[in-house]
Order: sequence, then C-alpha cells, then structure tokens
Amino acid sequence: MNPLPFGFAAALGLAVLALLGTAPARAQWGDGYQQPSNGAYYEAPPRRRPRDAYYRDDGSYARQPRYAPQQEAPRQFYWPWEDRPQPVAPQPERTYRAPRPRPNYGTTEAQRPPPAVKRRVRPARAPTPAKPAVAKSEPSVQIAIFGDSLADHLAKGLDDVFEDNADVAVIDRAKGDSGLARKDVVDWPKVAQDYLQVSPKVRYALIMLGANDRQPIREGDETAEPLTDRWRVLYKARVDALIKVFTDRKVPLIWVGLPPMQSEALSRDLASMNDIVRDSVTKAGATYVDIWPGFVDDRDRYAASGPDPEGQIAKLRTADGVHFTKAGDRKLAHFADVELKRLMGTAAPAADQPPAAAVAPSSPSSVSGPSLDGSGQPTDTAAIDRQITAMLPSLPEPPGVPALPVKPAAGPVVPLSRAEVSPGGTLLNARPRDADNLGTVERTLLRGNAPMPQPGRADDFRWPPG
Repeated sequence: MNPLPFGFAAALGLAVLALLGTAPARAQWGDGYQQPSNGAYYEAPPRRRPRDAYYRDDGSYARQPRYAPQQEAPRQFYWPWEDRPQPVAPQPERTYRAPRPRPNYGTTEAQRPPPAVKRRVRPARAPTPAKPAVAKSEPSVQIAIFGDSLADHLAKGLDDVFEDNADVAVIDRAKGDSGLARKDVVDWPKVAQDYLQVSPKVRYALIMLGANDRQPIREGDETAEPLTDRWRVLYKARVDALIKVFTDRKVPLIWVGLPPMQSEALSRDLASMNDIVRDSVTKAGATYVDIWPGFVDDRDRYAASGPDPEGQIAKLRTADGVHFTKAGDRKLAHFADVELKRLMGTAAPAADQPPAAAVAPSSPSSVSGPSLDGSGQPTDTAAIDRQITAMLPSLPEPPGVPALPVKPAAGPVVPLSRAEVSPGGTLLNARPRDADNLGTVERTLLRGNAPMPQPGRADDFRWPPG
C-alpha cells in the first residue's frame, strides 16, 4: 500500500481545522466554551452552584428558601419486622341530589301556593289530671298547731293528710324563733288562751315546741343556766302552764316531741328536754308523741334519710340538720295523725251540738238504731238473730275425718334422784330389742364396717346395675 503524499495529508488536516473553526461552541454551565481573541480553544471552568439551589425543567436553577423542611422520599424497601404504612383510602366524593323542578303555578307571588313544610309532630302526652282542690269554706272541725319552726313543718304535713277532707281544717299558729325559755319573744300560754277564746271551732290542738329553748331562763332577778336543776324546775313550770290552757277548756291536746339533730350535743340536750315534757304531759292526761325513733338509724344516731310513710327511702332532713323536707313533713305528720285519729274516734260530741238521741226523727225511714215494732216498742234485733240461728239445723260433720287425740299438757313426773329400777338401763316403756342374728349392728356400729349394699339401693354402685 502506498502511503499518502505529504502534501495531500497536510491539505486534509487544514480542511478539518477550518471546518472545526466554523462550528459553534457547545454551551455547558451557561457559556462553557469560549473562543479567545487569539483563536485558541480552551474549556472555561463551570460556575459554582449555590447549595440552596434547585434545577428547573428548562435547565436553569433557582434558590430555595432557607431552612425549608425537607420531605423524605417514600421508602421502597422494608424489613420483615418493620410495619409498612397502610395506604389511606381516598375520601368518597360528595354526591348531590339534583334539584326537583318546581311547577310554575303563576307569575306573581299571590298566584303561587305557599311551600309545604313537613314537620315531625310528636304525639302529645295525655295531661295528668289535676287533683281537684276540696273547698273548705265552712269546716266543722279545726285543728290548731302551736309551736316554733318545727311546728310549721308539722302543720304542712297534716294539711296534706286532711287535704281531701272538707270538714277538717288545719290552722297553723306556729311562730319561728319562739319557745318557752323567753317570754319576751312569745308568751305561749297567753297566745294560746287568746286564740281559743276567739276560735270556738278548735276541736284539737297540737304543740311542737322546744328547739330554741336551750338558753338561760330569767325569772325575775334570777337567771338559770340551761339544763341545770333550777332550769329544769322553771322549764317544767312553763310547760305545765301551757298544758293547763287546753285542759281547762277541755280541748284534746297532743304534744309532739323533738327529733334528733345533726349536732350530737344539741341532740343530747333535746332528749333531756323531751323527758321533762313527757312527764308533764302524761301527768296532765294529754297525749305525748315520741318521734325520735322515726328519724334515727339502727344505732340510734341522727339519720338524714330514711323510709317515708310509703316505705320508700327518701331524704327527710334538710342540709342544716334541724328542719324537715317535704317527705319529712309527711312522716312527721304521720306520727301525730295516728294519735289524732284515735282521739277523733273516741272523742265525745261537741258541747254546742245536741246528742243524736235527743234529735226527733222526721220520718220512720230516717231512724237509726233499734227499729220500732207496731206498738211503738223498740225491737231487739240481736235477740231475733239469736233465735233464728238456734232454729237452723247444725251442719253435719264431714265423714272420714278422725278425731285427733287430746295431747296432755304435761307428761308423767319422774324423779331424777331415785335409784335405777330397770336392769341394764333399759327404758321402762321400750319394747324388747330383736336379736341381731346377722351381726349387722355389731359390725356397723362397733367395728365401723359399712353394711353390704342391697340391689337397687343408693349405696349399690355395681355396674351394670343388677
């Protein structure tokens, strides 16, 4: 192969250089290749990119905000012991109901009907019929209640008891912060006497007094400290003076005792005062009602809650530990109502009303009591009933019923100190013992061996059962 001539190779190299000189330089990092003035080619150093720059899609870069939170790319690989994040279900798209076409009723508002509004109507409850109030315009019997603030609760409870009785009216004459220890506040004997004079219809009187009497009593220049011996004498005299107002006018009196209080010291003092009042009321022939057991627990201590008259557990005392709730009022009145109705059943007729025997009957049909025969003499209806019963034949005894023997009240008397008369300790009335030929008694009771099981008995455990 013949080598190329030197002149041809030089010409070819100059042509290649000419072609390269005319080609534009490629751009890298902006203007990467620059052509100097002397015609020599060199590679320019690239620009230094800032640390907080990022590239755009067109090749340029922009600066990022400093301290921007970097989002971690989702991991593609997880170890078997690592929990893979669960994909979050996309929120369902909200669906909207297409509006209903409204019919065109007219062009004006007056021609269009009002829109129908459907509302849910609850069924109306049947109204509880209100208890009709009994009018007590002219009650024939009045029950007057005297005392302090506790007597006010007693009046409210008794008013509920006689609410349906139009002939009975409860008159509340209680005065709070009053008592027998201080006559300058309320002089109860004088107040009671003045009221009985202007109220002749008072048939019964109730007193509940003493909750405010644990204080000194002044009698002239003398002052007695509470619950001392002199104080007890003065207090008993004032109790007797108040009771005498009702006994002189022959008005049945019921004195209601004081209940226990939340304060233990006050309860002890009130219990001593109840003993003084009970002694005076009993000697005067009046009625004393002890309500203490109804407001204590099984350990005889103050109880704020307890059974009401219906037997349901309810709150009976208020937060102050002295007064009563509405349920306590009814229970308090229940104790007094028992004695009050007992007096009403045994009370004599009023002085201003004539007895029933003195009233002449207007017609024979209105006569109550023993009937009259043709001659006008009273007929003993009880004697006639006895005669009719004697004429009736007695019922025969049912057959087949044996007569039971009469059991004696006591058995024969046997002296315990006499000598033994029966040989071997055998009872006198015992029958002779049968001979134990099989030795069952000796084997069972002496040796402790179980008897042989019998077929079909409970101790026969053979299988299959014989």
